[in-house]
Amino acid sequence: MANNGEKKKEEQQPQPVPVKMQVLAQYIRDLSFENIVAQKGVGGEVTPDIQVQVNLDAKKRSIEHQFEVISKFNIASKNKKSGDPLFILELEYGGIFHIENVPEDQLHPFLLIECPRMLFPYVRRIVGDITRDGGFPALNLENIDFLALYRAELQRRSQEEAGNKPVS
Repeated sequence: MANNGEKKKEEQQPQPVPVKMQVLAQYIRDLSFENIVAQKGVGGEVTPDIQVQVNLDAKKRSIEHQFEVISKFNIASKNKKSGDPLFILELEYGGIFHIENVPEDQLHPFLLIECPRMLFPYVRRIVGDITRDGGFPALNLENIDFLALYRAELQRRSQEEAGNKPVS
């Protein structure tokens, strides 16, 4: 059982302020789908090889506590056997977020990890619908580990900076 001194100490400790995050809007900023098979035709057996590249960008908006986060997906499929391209899909998907109570030093990773994670199910659906409507089996993107993606980008930048330092 705690004595009165310990109770006062517990009461005086500041309680952490919960993070407030709200998705205000989601939108497709740019979308391009090129069905190369339909344009040029591909003969023989097709074994697709799909490459997915993801880039993220975030910026503060003029309204207080609002941020825009853009996820850019470049998806290319080619025939493994011949190397012929099958399709190219480019998608820029954005979200407007209202974010409060995130410490300044944690805001950048929050914007580039948590916000894209919130948008990803919608991106997955769009990619599946576009590829299916384009005449291919619906492409169901695997989950993306945005934390690992963020860490890899930090490591790439630190290596790049280390390589650009002048030699003494």
